[in-house]
Amino acid sequence: MGRGSSEIPILRLETLQKFLTKFTAPPELVLQNLFPSSPSPSSAVKWESQTGTRGMTPFVPPGAPAPKTSPLGVAQHSAEAAFWKEIMDFDEEFLNNLRQEGTEAAYMDAAARLSRELGGLVNRANRRKEWMFAKMIFEGAFNYYVASGVKIELDYSIPSANQVTLGTDYKWSTGTSRNIIGDIIDGKKLIADECGGKVDMAICNSQVLRYLAQDPDIQTLLQKTAFGKGDLFSGSKNPIVGVNPNVIAGLLDIPNLLIYDEVYEVRNLLTGVVTGSSTTAIPVTDTSDYEVGGTLRLIDVSAGTYEDETIASIQVESGTVTVSAAPTASFKAGEDYAVQKRKFIADTMFCMIASSVEGVKIAEYKTAPYGVPRKYGISTDRNDKWDPEVVQIRVQDKGLPILYHTDAIYQLTVA
Repeated sequence: MGRGSSEIPILRLETLQKFLTKFTAPPELVLQNLFPSSPSPSSAVKWESQTGTRGMTPFVPPGAPAPKTSPLGVAQHSAEAAFWKEIMDFDEEFLNNLRQEGTEAAYMDAAARLSRELGGLVNRANRRKEWMFAKMIFEGAFNYYVASGVKIELDYSIPSANQVTLGTDYKWSTGTSRNIIGDIIDGKKLIADECGGKVDMAICNSQVLRYLAQDPDIQTLLQKTAFGKGDLFSGSKNPIVGVNPNVIAGLLDIPNLLIYDEVYEVRNLLTGVVTGSSTTAIPVTDTSDYEVGGTLRLIDVSAGTYEDETIASIQVESGTVTVSAAPTASFKAGEDYAVQKRKFIADTMFCMIASSVEGVKIAEYKTAPYGVPRKYGISTDRNDKWDPEVVQIRVQDKGLPILYHTDAIYQLTVA
C-alpha cells in the first residue's frame, strides 16, 4: 500500500507541499496580517513587554561620565508555542480513481477534490492562528494545550486601565447617558499618555458599527452642514449596516476603522448518545471553544436534519456542553455533531490600537520549529494504512503571537 500510493504523483510529499504553498490565508482573515512574523529559535518563545516610552537623555557636565540607562523591557515572558494539527483520510475509492488509467476526467476529479480538501484543512489551520490574534487583541489572554496534555493560559498582561467595561447607563447599545465620542477620545488619550502611540486603527464588527452610525451625536456631526459632504450612507458601504465606515473613521480621526464580521465554526463529534427529550448534557470530543449563551446545533448526519438549543453551561472535566432544554430528537455517538458558530470579534467589543510605538510594531507572530526534520509554518505530510486502504494527509502548524507594548491596545466593552 505504501509503495502504491507513493507512486501516485499527486500524493507525493513534494506535490502535496506545492499544493499547500498555493493556499494563503483567506482574504477575510485579516488580524494575522496586521503584524510581522519571524522564526523563533525554539518552541519556547521568549519576549519582553513594556509600558511607556518617551525617555529622554539627561544633561551632564562636559567631561563627566555618561549616566547609565537600561532597556525599556519591564516584563519578561516565556511561553511554549501553541501547536495545532489535523488529519483527513482518503479512502480506497479515492485512490482507485487516482490510479484509473485512460480516464483523464476521473483523475482530474480526484485531483480537484484533493485540492479542495487540502485547501479546507489549510483554511482551518489559518483560522486557529486568526483565533489567537483575536484573543490577544480583544481579550488579552487565551488557553491552549502544551506538552503532556496540560492546558495553560497565556496572559499578555494588558493593564487594567486599558480594559474598560462601560456601565449600564453608558453602554453604546441602550445606555441613556452614552457618550460614544467621549469614550473613544478617552481611549485615544490613554494610549497617547501611556506609551506615546497614536491610535491608527480601530476594530469592531457590524453590530458595533450600527451603534456608531445610529448615535445621535455622530449623526449630527456627520450632517452635510456640519461635517464633510454628508456621505455616511454613500461611497464604500458596509454590506450589513449599509454605511461608509471611512466617514466615521474620518470624524473620529482614526486612519483605519476595520469592520470585521468573520465567523468560525466549532464542530465536534458526539462521544455519547443524546436521547431525545431527555439528554441535556451533550458529550463532545472537546469543549474548549464553545461559549455559554450561544446556539448549539446538533446535526444528524444520516438524516440530514438538525436541532438548535441554547448553551447553558460547559463542563470541561466531564467533556459535556449542557443545553437549556433537551432536544426533541436523538443523536448518535461517533457519527453526529455538535456545532456552534462564533464570531472572532464579539458584538460587545470596540478595540483601538496604536500599531507602532516609536516606529516599532507593537506585536509580532513567532513561528516555532516542530517535527523531524525541523519545520516552520504550515506543513503537510502523508501516512499510508493498508487495512482498510487509506491515505491520511496531515496539516500542522506551530507558533504564537506576542505583544511587545501592552499599553498600546485599548479594549472597550460597549454593550
